[in-house]
Amino acid sequence: MIDQARSKAGAEEIAEQVVIGLVWTLCRSGESAGLAMTPQSYTRTLNWSGALAGQPLVELVDGIRSWEPFESAVAMAAINTLCQPDLARFEHVVELPQQAGNLAVFEHFLPRIKGARIVVVGRYPGLERYEQEYDLRVVERQPGPDNYPDTAAEELLPAADWVFLTASSIINKTFPRLAELSRLATLVLMGPSMPWLPELTDWGVDYLAGTQVRDADLLQRCVAEGGGRILFDEALQYVVADIGRPRMQAVREEISRMAGVRDRLKQGMEDWYSAGSRGRFPQLAGYEEVLAGLSALDTQYKWMWDARNPAGGRE
Repeated sequence: MIDQARSKAGAEEIAEQVVIGLVWTLCRSGESAGLAMTPQSYTRTLNWSGALAGQPLVELVDGIRSWEPFESAVAMAAINTLCQPDLARFEHVVELPQQAGNLAVFEHFLPRIKGARIVVVGRYPGLERYEQEYDLRVVERQPGPDNYPDTAAEELLPAADWVFLTASSIINKTFPRLAELSRLATLVLMGPSMPWLPELTDWGVDYLAGTQVRDADLLQRCVAEGGGRILFDEALQYVVADIGRPRMQAVREEISRMAGVRDRLKQGMEDWYSAGSRGRFPQLAGYEEVLAGLSALDTQYKWMWDARNPAGGRE
């Protein structure tokens, strides 16, 4: 991610303004602005306050490696300043209605996730309206009533059909593990912290659900004044891009490969018993393992197909 952001940065691009608000952190350079979620922890020891504006963006992005949460958030905002949404790079893009905030993403996917096992990593205001009709579980670092603690992700994500993952997981360094746990699910990476990088498909991401800035000046005022959801009224708009089709093709090719292995093992087993062998087929365990793997891949491919073809999905 750092290399991809660096490749977009010119040596002359600097952070003209950095604002660390109560909810969001903002970085601006020229006509570009990037956001990241501000860490929900209190600190009085930021020794670089007053020194961020004027720094080259390419230097700020290195902070994404830092375990200091505010430094990492500033770096994420700098990365997003560089990785502006070039929607022409994406083949399948939908701009969502404004005013709905984060819920616009869920509203977009509702026809596709009916009947699915859904896990949302990160608590979004208003999400409870879907909990009666949908099989929905929420994982949160600071869980509220009816939420699951973040440690529950180890159990919930591998069993999910759909995972909606907050992009702030990149900032707090949980993204690699959460993406790995979600490898059998349709994975939506979402939020204003999300970098517009199609290369995220390499991590198993199927959909990017991020924002584009509609009014940078209004956005800065809202961030500086502690704004949260109000950003979505006029300053930001959600956009969904499908980046998972290459992954879908890879699953299809793996199904074809494993089907060939299954057929060879099946023929070997038939030959073994046809020859009068009384013992157990030596490769029976491998054969059963291939069958289980094929079943999991078939299920995964079905959900990937249904995600992109709602009319043929579960209702």
